[in-house]
Amino acid sequence: MAETRKGSDSSSPGSQPQGGQRDSSLKIAIVDESPIRAAILEDGLREAGFTQVERIAETHNLLVRIYAMDPDVILIDLESPSRDMLEQMFQMSRAVKRPVAMFVDQSDTASIQAAVDAGVSAYIVGGLKKERITSILDLCISRFNAFHRLQTELDQAKDALDERKVIDRAKGVLMKAKKFSEEEAYALMRKTAMNENKKIVDIAQSVLTAAELFK
Repeated sequence: MAETRKGSDSSSPGSQPQGGQRDSSLKIAIVDESPIRAAILEDGLREAGFTQVERIAETHNLLVRIYAMDPDVILIDLESPSRDMLEQMFQMSRAVKRPVAMFVDQSDTASIQAAVDAGVSAYIVGGLKKERITSILDLCISRFNAFHRLQTELDQAKDALDERKVIDRAKGVLMKAKKFSEEEAYALMRKTAMNENKKIVDIAQSVLTAAELFK
């Protein structure tokens, strides 16, 4: 079962729900201009029980095609990618909030680093075999979910810090204007927030806005 539902930027597909069985309902997009190479991926996925597998044969307007399909996981197979082709794939990876596994025949350190920076969950160099597909898929989704959780925690921590700064500034305004102590200023904002069914940070922002108006 997926950690969260698909259809929003925050969704995190899951590959192994309770019981150890993969979620065969995952919609998987294969980006590959080569039908022969794409068949390796498709055969491996279908043998593992995945039925919603669709190939994108054209990389032109790839992002539009990906948005239209709305897959849970994206597998990109590039036989001999040029620098421009890799950059296009990396831009796509940054834009979509989905696990992305990229298969290439050859690579270098700069390309690998660029893939990591772009959010590619698994970057596989050489050795494309259908027997490896499911384990790579599991790795791709696992890394994506781990990064997603970490990013969520970082965003929450940043939001909490930003809110604390707003509240502290608002306390300072009330302390100066009303000759309140810090505890009194905070208690007033907390009481107002409760009475108006709002968050304290919203009340604090109102205090700061009012202070700016009456400067």
